[in-house]
Amino acid sequence: MLAGSVMGPSMVPTWLRDSLAMGKKDYPQGMQTIEGDVQVNGTRAEVGTLVNVGDVVTTGEDGYAVFVMQRSAYMVRENSRVELTAAVDDENTGKMVLILTMLHGSLLSVFGKGKRRIETSTAVIGIRGTALYVESEAARSYVCTCYGTVEIRSRFNRNVRERVKTRYHDKPRWVYGKGVDVMLVEAPVINHTDDELILLESLVGRRPPFINIFGGRVGSSTY
Repeated sequence: MLAGSVMGPSMVPTWLRDSLAMGKKDYPQGMQTIEGDVQVNGTRAEVGTLVNVGDVVTTGEDGYAVFVMQRSAYMVRENSRVELTAAVDDENTGKMVLILTMLHGSLLSVFGKGKRRIETSTAVIGIRGTALYVESEAARSYVCTCYGTVEIRSRFNRNVRERVKTRYHDKPRWVYGKGVDVMLVEAPVINHTDDELILLESLVGRRPPFINIFGGRVGSSTY
């Protein structure tokens, strides 16, 4: 299912060496890459535009953006709207949790430690330091836990839920809305790459756990 290769130290490509070396440096904040129509709070974004809690990031038909906020990095694809808010978590700890609401569009994210939540058209996804690819459509959502642990549940039925723990894109899921008998089902791995995860992690001084430059594998296929 996943393309990969085994490589020793002398075989690590230059672009990967550069990405991993960034882990020793200060990491940037705000917009890092912009293509096409990208806006923050309705104003055209530029490289360096900061993104904070309370902001809304949108992309048009030709839009694409990569941005960093604190110790997390995000890749927003075309025709997407991502709203960033915060609320007291639902476990009554009194702590605030970052909430990303995306009712339409596509988002690849790598998260630092701490609790977050992604809400799509049909799903609520609880996150604790992991990597996640999400697509949100009107009638269903796609969720791939690239590595780490999340809890996925239906927006419409709190009893429909699954705790997913993966090491390497192991358990992608479709989460359907109302009107279907089975709301949470297995899915294939689609529309995101390991190279994209490597890029995002490098922006916040990390590397994905599937990389072992002294003998691990680096997948580079588009799924």
